Amino acid sequence: MKKLSYSIIVPVFNRPNEIDELLESLTHQDFQEKYEILIVEDGSQESSEEVVKKYKKQLNISYFYKSNSGPGDSRNFGMRKAKGNYFIILDSDVILPSKYLSTINTYLEKHYLDCFGGADTAHESFSNVQKAINYAMTSFLTTGGIRGSKKSIQKFEPRSFNMGISKEAFLVTQGFSRVHPGEDPDVSQRILKAGFTTGFLPGAEVFHKRRISWKKFYGQVKKFGTVRPFLSKRHPSTEKMTFWFPTLFVFFVITSLLAALIVNPYVILPLLVYMALVFLDSVVKYKSLSVGFLTVIALFIQFFGYGLAFLKSTFYIKFLGRDPEKQYPNMFFKD
Repeated sequence: MKKLSYSIIVPVFNRPNEIDELLESLTHQDFQEKYEILIVEDGSQESSEEVVKKYKKQLNISYFYKSNSGPGDSRNFGMRKAKGNYFIILDSDVILPSKYLSTINTYLEKHYLDCFGGADTAHESFSNVQKAINYAMTSFLTTGGIRGSKKSIQKFEPRSFNMGISKEAFLVTQGFSRVHPGEDPDVSQRILKAGFTTGFLPGAEVFHKRRISWKKFYGQVKKFGTVRPFLSKRHPSTEKMTFWFPTLFVFFVITSLLAALIVNPYVILPLLVYMALVFLDSVVKYKSLSVGFLTVIALFIQFFGYGLAFLKSTFYIKFLGRDPEKQYPNMFFKD
């Protein structure tokens, strides 16, 4: 295997403060080899250029501004400009532990993957709401467990907040598509179909801020639920019963409440037990009663936002046979 040369590619849209935190964390990497960083400004009104200039002496960094065409196309833009032979894709709202790059390099030298994904977690400095959202998105008790708990998963679908792609895999697949969100599992499947290797890279976790308000979090998970039937239509082999779990949870909650009111109040006990388990596990993980209570709120926002959107999208796309781009034009960036 030839020596790996890394290019870190970060699309950004109106988030200079996030870029500042990410670049600051890159100055503390214990990785000794040379690497480059490409910041791709996706038509922002709040420019990150001055932030990037602050780090010119400390980091091998380049700044590019382009018209708004979405994060997927911006990542493709960065990969086309990159000089390395292995691309690391990051979201602007992540902070890197000091061993991030060295962990990746050590693993790939022993267990090479053409495409990898890593876990995400919450930094101790994050707000209680951010920690609660992180729990909902990563815990085995909710919908996220595979990213947060599994050590090694073959044919894992990496996510673009923390993702690696070899130059060869990019050139063959041409990178990310116009759909958003959902462009990352889509490119993961196309990389697999092209015969490349993908997998989970243990230890290469990032601190992921995610959304900082309930409204933004709801909007995010609603989009995730909407796009999943698109991806199943493109890649039928990826369709799983587990995608229905949030929708089934919505029906379970509604049925439990109605039955408790009409039939017997004890019918609601299974729901309460589940809520208690999530609450206690979150309290133990974050050592905070406040985060525990907020986690229960995040759980319901996540399941109802995703579950109802998934049900509606499945009805239009699978049962009525609608074209995803015509039914949901706002989920696709223009060419």
